[in-house]
Amino acid sequence: MINILLNASRPLKRFISVVYDLVAIPAAVYMAMALRHGTFTPPIETNVYIATMATAVITIGVFIKLGLYRAVVRFMTSKAFTTLAIGIAISATTLATMSFLVPAAIPRSSVIIYFFTAFALLGTPRLFIRSIVSQLGKIAAEPVIIYGAGQQGIALAQALASSTSFRPCAFVDDSPQKQKTSIQGLKVLPANSIDEICKSIDVKKVLLALGRTGTSQRKRLIEALADKNLEILTAPSVTDIISGKARIEEVREVEIEDLLGRECVNPDTGLLESNIKDKVVAVTGAGGSIGSELCRQVLAQKPAKLILLELNEYSLYSIEQELNELNTIQDTGIPIISILGSVQKQNRLETIFRTFKVQTVYHAAAYKHVPMVEHNVVEGVRNNVFGTWYCAEAAIAAGVERFVLISTDKAVRPTNVMGASKRMAELILQALAERQRDTLFCMVRFGNVLGSSGSVVPLFRRQIKEGGPITVTHPDIIRYFMTIPEASQLVIQAGAMGKGGDVFVLDMGEPVKITSLAKKMIRLSGLTEKTEQNPHGDIELQFTGLRPGEKLYEELLIGDNVEGTDHPRIMTANEVHLSWPETHNLLNRLDKACHEFRVEDVINLLLEAPAAYSKQGESPDWVLNASLNASKTLK
Repeated sequence: MINILLNASRPLKRFISVVYDLVAIPAAVYMAMALRHGTFTPPIETNVYIATMATAVITIGVFIKLGLYRAVVRFMTSKAFTTLAIGIAISATTLATMSFLVPAAIPRSSVIIYFFTAFALLGTPRLFIRSIVSQLGKIAAEPVIIYGAGQQGIALAQALASSTSFRPCAFVDDSPQKQKTSIQGLKVLPANSIDEICKSIDVKKVLLALGRTGTSQRKRLIEALADKNLEILTAPSVTDIISGKARIEEVREVEIEDLLGRECVNPDTGLLESNIKDKVVAVTGAGGSIGSELCRQVLAQKPAKLILLELNEYSLYSIEQELNELNTIQDTGIPIISILGSVQKQNRLETIFRTFKVQTVYHAAAYKHVPMVEHNVVEGVRNNVFGTWYCAEAAIAAGVERFVLISTDKAVRPTNVMGASKRMAELILQALAERQRDTLFCMVRFGNVLGSSGSVVPLFRRQIKEGGPITVTHPDIIRYFMTIPEASQLVIQAGAMGKGGDVFVLDMGEPVKITSLAKKMIRLSGLTEKTEQNPHGDIELQFTGLRPGEKLYEELLIGDNVEGTDHPRIMTANEVHLSWPETHNLLNRLDKACHEFRVEDVINLLLEAPAAYSKQGESPDWVLNASLNASKTLK
């Protein structure tokens, strides 16, 4: 019967509500009179009937005017019940007025009693239906524990009250003052009660609402929960909720940065603004992971103009749309100019820099996927080495004030072409910094960033969702990790410190063992690892072997000659480099080898450069090997 009523058409539901109210209002008058006279058969004259029916009709009109019949009963809020109370107060006033005009023998105290009997008869069914619907919706909802009984946790519980996905069954909080209390009808229990709750209610998920909890404390908490084979989800931050980026009920997977336990260092505003505020800034590779975040950070510092340079049309379109939205939200009106093109076109770059009077360039355009560049040596060198050179020469010719190269830890004692090409790009800028003084060149070197294209984190998440296996190249492989926003902020600050030819190194924190990261992600998903000891586990780890050019660990420094700076996360390294004539000679030979597609000569020239490049085995370049195989076949 309830389902039939709930699925009925809106006009039918309104008709039923009106009919019910027409019956309930006279019933409320009768109850008020009976209570006033203390008998089930109070004295009711004809005029009382007239006054009552007139009151009922007028009350229905008032309810229509107040919009009570437009409100969906199952979703009625406290505001709707307040409106109902106002309507009943008007109805009681109407009853008193009609009893005076008719006149009818209705005691004045009965009018007061009528307010309460009417509210009971009119409000109770609406409250009952809302409660029933809420309970019906919660039958299929999954029971969850909310960790954190602060403001964020209470707001989450309130938001989930109408959710059909999750049903909060308890709060867990570390504060002794909150424990053994009740909030929103839910008990607040200590953390050691989680196992007991899970057994009694079969809870498989914990929703974190930790508010301003510190990063290290958050890390310890998440790791402790991960050992309980519970899926750990987190509520959006208060900042995201206020800004409109997320709603409180939009729980999501735990961010991997929470597992790193890396405390954020507040950026130096002066350094962030130094080369951006009121200046024309260009970002190459603007559609990439780092490039796009650099664009966001640059826009926040209010440049005079922002030039986006990108080869991929869709990536350029995406970041342009996002930045224009930010422009609208922040009401900044900063001109954003999107330019399609390659960094290998020096004349076009010079024209762009000169036309728009670019003052600062952040050069993020590069091929960075190690195996991809190993299989495409010539194009990797063309883009990473010559793209940087041409972009730098264009900057000098156009009078750009500062040029910042985004480098990588793979440029340190590289074992792959990608790393060697990035070290070669550093050597070019170091030589150009000595050749001239008009454009200031510097480079910033850092490791992996979380969430970038090709990062292991999104790969592992996808593999877990697909049921595994998770593929790891080697059991002992380790990597440094940093969030993209932090890396981008540090790049901008380091670039502002440059004096010419500087190599800046970012403090990447503690290295992370990729195998441990994969296992933690499995546990945080509420799953278990499938091993020989646990053959019935959910997700298996498979080791595929190191990819071409891949190292077990990455370094950030070539030598030990490193100095600190005014920023605790930024260091500067003094490293060996070539003079410009030597660099230019090497580039000319490298250019000829690339033009003639002599892959082995390209690799030998990279080995010749002071890049500490250590080649591993034969080159896996697709075209080289295909041509060699074809030659063997002809012979």
